[in-house]
Amino acid sequence: MRLNMIARSLAVAGLLTTLSVTAATQAPTNDATAATKQANEALYSKLPFSDNTDFTNAHKGFIAALPQQVIKGEKGNTVWDPQQYAFIKEGDKAPDTVNPSLWRQSQLINIGGLFEVTDGVYQIRNLDLSNMTIIEGKTGITVIDPLVSAETAKVGMDLYYQNRGKKPVVAVIFTHSHVDHYGGVRGVVDQADVKSGKVKIYAPQGFMGAAVDENIMAGNAMSRRASYMYGNLLPADAKGQVGAGLGTTTSAGTVTLLAPTDYITHTGQEEVIDGLTYDFMMAPGSEAPSEMLWYVKEKKMIEAAEDVTHTLHNTYSLRGAKIRDPLAWSKYINAAIDRWGNDAEIIIAQHHWPTWGKDNVVNLMKGQRDMYRYINDQTLRMANEGLTRDEIAANFKLPETLEKTWASRGYYGSVSHDVKATYVFYLGWFDGNPATLDELPPAEAAKKYVEYMGGADNILQKAKADYDQGNYRWVAQVVSKVVFADPSNKAALNLEADALEQMGYQAESGPWRNFYLSGAKELRNGVVKAATPNTASPDTVRAMTPEMFFDYMAVHINGEKAANAHVTLNVDFGDQGGKYKLELENGVLNHTPNAQADKADATITLSRDTLDRIVLKQETMQQAKDKGDVKITGDADKLTELLSYMDKFEFWFNIVTP
Repeated sequence: MRLNMIARSLAVAGLLTTLSVTAATQAPTNDATAATKQANEALYSKLPFSDNTDFTNAHKGFIAALPQQVIKGEKGNTVWDPQQYAFIKEGDKAPDTVNPSLWRQSQLINIGGLFEVTDGVYQIRNLDLSNMTIIEGKTGITVIDPLVSAETAKVGMDLYYQNRGKKPVVAVIFTHSHVDHYGGVRGVVDQADVKSGKVKIYAPQGFMGAAVDENIMAGNAMSRRASYMYGNLLPADAKGQVGAGLGTTTSAGTVTLLAPTDYITHTGQEEVIDGLTYDFMMAPGSEAPSEMLWYVKEKKMIEAAEDVTHTLHNTYSLRGAKIRDPLAWSKYINAAIDRWGNDAEIIIAQHHWPTWGKDNVVNLMKGQRDMYRYINDQTLRMANEGLTRDEIAANFKLPETLEKTWASRGYYGSVSHDVKATYVFYLGWFDGNPATLDELPPAEAAKKYVEYMGGADNILQKAKADYDQGNYRWVAQVVSKVVFADPSNKAALNLEADALEQMGYQAESGPWRNFYLSGAKELRNGVVKAATPNTASPDTVRAMTPEMFFDYMAVHINGEKAANAHVTLNVDFGDQGGKYKLELENGVLNHTPNAQADKADATITLSRDTLDRIVLKQETMQQAKDKGDVKITGDADKLTELLSYMDKFEFWFNIVTP
């Protein structure tokens, strides 16, 4: 899944209000070179472009088109522009600046609207990065994965109601813990209906912890990198963003979250939801830390969540995330085949389009299973033969049976970075060569490289010759040394940008393309600050346990500044929130639940609601104290001292320059 949300700080809610640089100030982009045209053209004879099965399936069951009006937020911000990718037209040959395989995938994911999957099962596609599935039951409807934003989810529900009639939502199911599968829930149901029991929300065990943890703890760095991965700063055109491989892009609206009422805890757990029988299978640690698949018996339909899609997925996300286990992933798919393969007639996922027919369903699942297993097993085989991470990636090749299967192509993940992730998953970052054990940091090493290579001018002269020969990977690699040695060298900045741009034009993976083109843009124009939505939404903050909140505080402590500090605080959230002991020493903030220090510097008493308001900047600590909502006994200056050691993370840090 993709997180292009900016979790800049728990203290920030809503939109980041910085202005993007106008197009007039942007450095011009280049056309595709002869080498890029040749590389892209070669794919037409390599891959089975005459096979239109996916297009047939992507159109099957079409009922109604998406509304064409731009979806706006409360403040007038654009949440979703349905015309953004209108330049991608089905049947058109790929532009010279887009990999033809990625262009084909972008044509497919741009097919949007309300679709009937089978009797009583409907999907809304391309109204966000993910799909929203609606299943009609005995008394109402069950909604699966209500998109990223409340605004897009509401428009999707309205489209369904217009074509199928108004039916009450009786249940919501979250397939897994990524934001594009729960963020729009308040656009689908009202919290009061959930609280009263009128609507149930189902989710896999561990959902809330996983949903909050991934968005918060490394959120600043992860979200900055996500602005590259999803091309947030790129225009949607043939030289810019053409989709993310998993979907076109994400909406930029209000991310919401309601806690599940019912958890699925084990494989084989059956639930009758609105008259239909759901057979659940747990899949933790596959595409998400908390994930589940299921089979609707009456529909003969497998819901694959995000474990079986029409792409090679990420076992490591370029935005930064914990590495996923490809072996476990493959085993879950194998178990699903064994469990449901003899009966299933349909498989759906929360991205892309369904597959119909028992043989087709099983073949898709086997291909996906074998792809992840092959990456796992062959990476380990080559590692055991002594090859290092990068050597394995450079020499790795899928068997032709998988390589020429469209669903195995790397539109979102890639063989290269999934293989590298698998190596690190088992063996870590170190390749065993002691020369790489303690290398100089990039900027310092770059200066030595440039000196040894005879200076920047000499390097650029040779690199320009390599660029003219189409050796873009090497040009980007070597010129980056010049940039890190001297980030003011305009010729180096531009040459690296030119190389990255051509690599982007050739990339089959949507995230790779976006990374390359975003890097080129930043090299030419500097860091461009733009409005981007925030996963640290009020709902996400409220969903954090006190333990998560204190862990988040600890990540912000500047250990060097706090090295000699000693602060002990008692925090009392009252009967519902519990009591905690906070201890700052040795540059570390520890917390202990259900404990209070006998000799604390101060005791802070407040409700959890008050803490949320302060964190969300709805009121200040002083305002809460003046109202009597916060009481501090003892040395209040010690709380001020602790807070003074917390760093504020700057979101727009450099990526392609030091």
